[in-house]
Amino acid sequence: MERQPVKNDVSSYIIQSQEEEIKRIALELHEGVGQTLYSLYTGMQFIQTAVEQKAMQEYVGDMAGLLEKTIHEVRLLAVELHPPTLTTLGLLPAMKSYLKLYTSTYGIEVDLESTGKEVPMQAKERITLFRVCQEALANIARYADSVKAVISFIWSTDQLSIIIKDNGRGFDIEEGWKQSTGLAAMRERMHLIGGEWHLSSNIGEGTVIELHLPII
Repeated sequence: MERQPVKNDVSSYIIQSQEEEIKRIALELHEGVGQTLYSLYTGMQFIQTAVEQKAMQEYVGDMAGLLEKTIHEVRLLAVELHPPTLTTLGLLPAMKSYLKLYTSTYGIEVDLESTGKEVPMQAKERITLFRVCQEALANIARYADSVKAVISFIWSTDQLSIIIKDNGRGFDIEEGWKQSTGLAAMRERMHLIGGEWHLSSNIGEGTVIELHLPII
C-alpha cells in the first residue's frame, strides 16, 4: 500500500530536478551565451565600419548578420526552455508569449481562449501545466498535419480545465500509446500534481487533450 506514494515522490523529485536544470540552462543561454554573442556582434559591426575594402566589408557584414540570427535563435530557445513570464506573470501570459514563438517556428496558428478569472497557482502546478501544453503542441507540429489549433482555459473557483484541440489527421489511440512516450509523460505529470489528463482522437477528424486541475 505504501509503494505508490514512494513512486510518486521519486517521480516528482526527478521532474523537479529536471526543471531546475532546464531553468539553469535557459538562464545561461540568455545571460551567458546570448550576451557573449551580442558582444561579438557589436564587435563585427565596428570592424565593418573600420575596413576599407568593399569585399571585406560585405564579408564582415554577412558574418554580423549570421551572428544576429544566432542571437535570435538562442534567445528563442531560452524562452522555449523556461519562459521568464511563467514565474513573473503567471501561466496565461506565459502561454501567450510561447504561442507567438510556436507560430513563428511551425507556422501553426493557435487560438487561445480564456473563460473566467485566472487564479494564482503554485510554481509546480504552473510549470507542469505549461510543460503538458508544450508537449501537446509539439505533437501537433510533429504529427497532426494541421495549420490551426485551439487552446481553451476555463477557470472556475475550484478547478482549471485546459482543452487543446486540432483538426489534423488524428490517430489510433492504442497505437499511439505504443509509439509515443510523450503521452505517458503528460499523464504522469498531471497525476503528480493531483490533476487529470484525457485524450480522444479520431482518424481524419483531429485530436483533443483535456487537462483538469483542482484549485485549492
